Amino acid sequence: MDTTAVLDIGLSAVVLAGKLAAPILVTALVVGFTVSLLQSITQVQEVTLSFVPKAVAVAIALVVAGHWMIAEMIAFTHEMFARIPSLLGG
Repeated sequence: MDTTAVLDIGLSAVVLAGKLAAPILVTALVVGFTVSLLQSITQVQEVTLSFVPKAVAVAIALVVAGHWMIAEMIAFTHEMFARIPSLLGG
């Protein structure tokens, strides 16, 4: 197992982590921005007001994107198990 294989596996893992985190983070960002914009327009400065819509939106995003996320993780795991013989030199 050489350094290029280790770097390739690490890069693949980081890219997968970014792809899996993106739907949740983008949803939280959009909802948080929208709620803060509404708070600034109405001058209601309640800190806890942004938590509930964000939590609900993230839960909905997990329900919508959950199947795709699990499928991506399973495909990555299968790919890593398939690479074991070549990494061991066999």
